[in-house]
Amino acid sequence: MSVLDRFRLDGKVALVTGGSRGLGRVIAEALASAGASVALTARNSEQVHSAALGVQESTGARSLGIVADVTQDAEIRSAVARVLDTFGRLDILVNNAGINIRGPIEELKESDWDQVLDTNLKGPWLCCRAVSEPMKRQKWGRVINMSSMLGEIALPGRSPYASSKGGLDLLTKTLALEWAADRINVNALCPGPFATELNLPLLNDPTVNAAMQAKIPLGRWGEPVEIGPAAVFLASEASSFVTGACLFVDGGYTVQ
Repeated sequence: MSVLDRFRLDGKVALVTGGSRGLGRVIAEALASAGASVALTARNSEQVHSAALGVQESTGARSLGIVADVTQDAEIRSAVARVLDTFGRLDILVNNAGINIRGPIEELKESDWDQVLDTNLKGPWLCCRAVSEPMKRQKWGRVINMSSMLGEIALPGRSPYASSKGGLDLLTKTLALEWAADRINVNALCPGPFATELNLPLLNDPTVNAAMQAKIPLGRWGEPVEIGPAAVFLASEASSFVTGACLFVDGGYTVQ
């Protein structure tokens, strides 16, 4: 097997939560372009089915859209069963679904905390639990938890989000230990400032935008397409000896 062949995902099946837009959509297309069949989940039926069709048309790979809320165990288990029924296997899980509610702690509601932690931390925990049986049965799996540079460093006004991502990093490391004997590698992908819909409030504020770019050693926001290759690496045999790691794709932000 050549070096480049180790990045191929032919015959593999991936499930990407929150795959209808943003980095999830980009990652789904990247995995599909490397040869994987891809299932996407989202809460909006029209968006997820449109995204699945778009992935299939742009890559030629088989693609499936599934309506599911990652905070609901029954819906996640149903989505996993749908993937297994459709494709016959499940090899790669990308826990991408996430939200961010910003604000100083005294202005945030308890429901804001619950919503962010349920989506960003409980959701991946439920998804990992749901895929454990098929991945253990086949003695091969890749789990990519979409964390953030804010799982490593802090910014004001991000207490729910940063807490959720810090917890996700430790969930990643714990499951890497639990599943190592079953050849299931579990890693976190930690984006920095990317020009996505989630960051529109920052991108659209000239002062905040300029201040953020000034803190990035590479001097710019990340383009969504730049996350795809990192995801393919963690999903493939190229990362066969990598587990429990947090891979930062942040323009150098966290090394300062």
